[in-house]
Amino acid sequence: MEKKVYEVWKGRNCGLRKFFLGGRLIFGPDAKSLLATVSLIVVPVIIFCVFVGRHLRHQFPSYNAGYAIIVAAIVFTIYVLVLLLLTSARDPGIVPRNSHPPEEEFTHETGGRQTPALQFPRTKEVLYNGITVRVKYCDTCMLYRPPRCSHCSICNNCVERFDHHCPWVGQCIGLRNYRFFFLFVSSSTLLCIYVFSMSALYIKILMDDYESTVWKAMKESPASVVLMAYCFISLWFVGGLTGFHLYLIGSNQTTYENFRYRADSRYSVYSRGCVNNFFEVFCTKIKPSANNFRAPFQEVQRPPPAAARESATHDGGPEDRRVKVEDDLDIGGDLLKISQRHNIEGIESDIRSRGNDED
Repeated sequence: MEKKVYEVWKGRNCGLRKFFLGGRLIFGPDAKSLLATVSLIVVPVIIFCVFVGRHLRHQFPSYNAGYAIIVAAIVFTIYVLVLLLLTSARDPGIVPRNSHPPEEEFTHETGGRQTPALQFPRTKEVLYNGITVRVKYCDTCMLYRPPRCSHCSICNNCVERFDHHCPWVGQCIGLRNYRFFFLFVSSSTLLCIYVFSMSALYIKILMDDYESTVWKAMKESPASVVLMAYCFISLWFVGGLTGFHLYLIGSNQTTYENFRYRADSRYSVYSRGCVNNFFEVFCTKIKPSANNFRAPFQEVQRPPPAAARESATHDGGPEDRRVKVEDDLDIGGDLLKISQRHNIEGIESDIRSRGNDED
């Protein structure tokens, strides 16, 4: 049976645990971390609905408005989980690998040697938005990376507009899933604020009902206290991450560029102004994947290097090489006969000299 591309993919995304539905869903090598992420989202919401939202629904009796508190939490949680799936289960912008280095980039240097050496430039300059940008060669993928592309050491793939590899979503964040990643992080922030606010509201209602202090109200609903503490701590992470990526989007940077080239002004090459930068991330059409993982796999035959072809041209074809070998054998045979003849003559001369000495 003919294999598919995803079945022979050379990155660390291959295997039954990484591709699902016949290559339609692609996950990173640490996809198991998704279980922890989903648990960190779903479990607190379940606790909220059972121990807080269930009691709050009776506080707004008009038109059963209290049920909206539970419905809103469930719907918002589903929305966050969908964004998580869109972030972690799609091609982040993997650049297709080459089966051999780009031959046109080879240069030949003799250096006084009989066989020319193949030299491969590690960098080259390309134009991006009318500005010259230097790109590097990737030895693993055997290609020159496009601008803003980097090789992820975890997934072992070159990713366009590489931002970072996120262990919480088990996937690289790049050109094709950055939008969903930001929406996931910002929506998680809003979900934390919502659960925190409703839990604090329930504590306030308990204080009013029992005319007690906040400590007594907290004893009446320990689940609310746990949820408020959990959401407060989570807000430091997802909230801070949301603010940081708002800054990155406004300046058209990636996390990788910000940490590696912080002292340089390289990011100004890609910035189009704050408004246009936000428009580029949220309002432009997502680039289609450069890889058809479900297509039949066709192995590409590697052509011989240019130097090998040139040497083959100069040396001649197989017939010329066979004639050359036969000539070498004939010459070797002649040298052997000459050597044997000299040895025989030397022995005869020794015998004659001995006979003369005896006389």
